[in-house]
Amino acid sequence: MEHKKNVYMLIAVAALGYFVDIYDLIVFNVVKNESLQALGFSGAELQNQEIYLFNLQMTGMLIGGLIWGILGDIKGRVSVLFGSIFLYSVANIANAFVSTIDQYAFWRLVAGLGLAGELGAGITLVSETMDKNKRGYGTMIIVTFGALGAVVASLVGKSFGWQTTYIVGGAMGLALLLLRAGAYESGMYQQLKTSSHVKKGNFLSLFSSSKNIAKYLSCIAIGLPIWFVIGVLVNLSNRFGDAFGLSINVADSVMYAYLGLSVGDLFSGLMSQLMKSRRKVVFINIVLLFIFMLLYLFYPIASVGYYKLLCFLLGAATGYWALFVTIASEQFGTNIRSTVTNTVPNFVRGAVVPITLSFKALVPQVGLLASAMIVGSVCCLLAAFATWHVEESFSKDLNYYEIE
Repeated sequence: MEHKKNVYMLIAVAALGYFVDIYDLIVFNVVKNESLQALGFSGAELQNQEIYLFNLQMTGMLIGGLIWGILGDIKGRVSVLFGSIFLYSVANIANAFVSTIDQYAFWRLVAGLGLAGELGAGITLVSETMDKNKRGYGTMIIVTFGALGAVVASLVGKSFGWQTTYIVGGAMGLALLLLRAGAYESGMYQQLKTSSHVKKGNFLSLFSSSKNIAKYLSCIAIGLPIWFVIGVLVNLSNRFGDAFGLSINVADSVMYAYLGLSVGDLFSGLMSQLMKSRRKVVFINIVLLFIFMLLYLFYPIASVGYYKLLCFLLGAATGYWALFVTIASEQFGTNIRSTVTNTVPNFVRGAVVPITLSFKALVPQVGLLASAMIVGSVCCLLAAFATWHVEESFSKDLNYYEIE
């Protein structure tokens, strides 16, 4: 009974942490125009600074994913969980008080570094603690609830100024640190700590064999369509709206897409448990995502309401994020699991940089809609191939080490 209580508390802490994580991850996209205008930017210059700051945040997440992941295997999952929350909370409060673009850039980079650690640590802890046949429910709850952080970020951003919106996110994170006592290390990691002969958090071991390389790269490729949707179709929705003759509010697009993502994560998690398969459900989501992308790009959008519906449907189709991160966590041994579970989603988030740059490079050649279609199709094909390649990990025993 005590064990169950501890597991429930662990899930609650991880879910609340991811809620704040997503709030702070999305908040820049909600307040970017208002904040940059307050710093004196407008027009094309504002758009350039917007992309610059967003790419800095994602670069921070790439670097942070590696740092937090390795620390999670060497020092422990719980220390990473709360260390990352502290860092991105402080960074987002600091964002509220920037007065120059250089200050803004620095704190978005720091925020990215902090945001990189929470999800991987939470998923790793829950995956290693829960029963192997039920752990999918735990990761489903974390991501389903966490995705609602984007909805709250959109609502707060629309109701208050950009500085208040940043402060709210940072304050929620600092308040969450009070729940530190409710999190404890998994039994698998406790055993790992006593195994001095086992190398912990060796990132290079993921490239020690062609099998490991293929498995690791496949884990990353599975998530590419998710951040194509978020990074291109949602974050740049105002530009697609202009192409359709509609005035689109990016904050609304983000809110509806993440509402859909929350619903999608709930249903994909439940389907995975019922079908006893992660891979089959991911395949279904990729197909749905491709269909909704076609509707978004090529079916005439008659109203803002219809546009919001498509954002919701696209979000629902990307709702295999929990499964994607869980699959990554289940592919490797305990001594490298935190490194994998932290780096994979953050490398996917970081992939939004080449994805958006490819999209921008194609626009002058083939136009806005065709560019999105080409980049989105490549992401979906890579994800489908990668899903086919990885092993089915539902109910897999995770209590083993990667021996080099």
